[in-house]
Amino acid sequence: MLFRWDWLRPVLTAPIVPTIGPVHPDALTVDIFEDTLRAAVTGDFLPYDKDRRWSSKKDETILTGDVVHRPDHTLIPTLTRRGRGTVKVFAYGHRDSVVDEAAELAAKLAAVYDAVNARVVRPLGPETGSPRGTRIQLQDFTARPCPDPGGPVRPVSDWPTAVQATFAPFATAMAADGLAFLHTQMQAGRCGPVLAAAVEDRILGAIGPMEVRPDAIGCPQLVPQYFAVLSEARGRGLGRVLWRAAMHWGQSHGAAYQLLQTEVGGPSDRLCQAEGLTSLGFSHTTRA
Repeated sequence: MLFRWDWLRPVLTAPIVPTIGPVHPDALTVDIFEDTLRAAVTGDFLPYDKDRRWSSKKDETILTGDVVHRPDHTLIPTLTRRGRGTVKVFAYGHRDSVVDEAAELAAKLAAVYDAVNARVVRPLGPETGSPRGTRIQLQDFTARPCPDPGGPVRPVSDWPTAVQATFAPFATAMAADGLAFLHTQMQAGRCGPVLAAAVEDRILGAIGPMEVRPDAIGCPQLVPQYFAVLSEARGRGLGRVLWRAAMHWGQSHGAAYQLLQTEVGGPSDRLCQAEGLTSLGFSHTTRA
């Protein structure tokens, strides 16, 4: 099955591609959607899939035989076998009724594939009033300089050994933000550098890994990072310094842009908005 771009493009209110996530608006083409269908047949990663950093095989796949593709809306279901299984249906369309149709499809497919969870993912445009879910934000490194902010930030490996040793308890404390997972990848040497902020010889915040990779059209992007500051250390400006240090790293290492997903109204969302990032839209996920 191939997508008709004249059907799909008008309903792409936000640049979200199933199994890939947010993409740069310039990379939002029919080719990237068709690539995901082909990858579903082989089970392999696409060359520009950011998730290939962590695994040798793709965990989420499109259920190609269950795609609904019509002139005014498109439903693309995916299946994840992680845990007890999740079916997600990406609902592209302007009518609110597309959510109900997507929910019905998600529930049906969850039963077929013995998946416990059924979800609907609704992309929404940047003009959406009172949005919920996650905001897709663009940092354009070609628009303005990102100077080194200075401050107590450097790669974890550049801190003295005694300070490096404090990363493990920090990562454990921030496991809910993915830092424990990141620490495991760091120990195995499977990721790029991680920037850490330390005060009085103790790591209090970190952002990483720092990696630049080509996107679907060959443009270099700074791939998403894990980002966390201990609750007891918030309010000191460490998060902003870490963020700016990461942006300086990305720009100085040749990245053209970065895409981020932030929880609407959360600390990272407010920081990115204050730093002048461009909102590209929203992704709202609901139970089917």
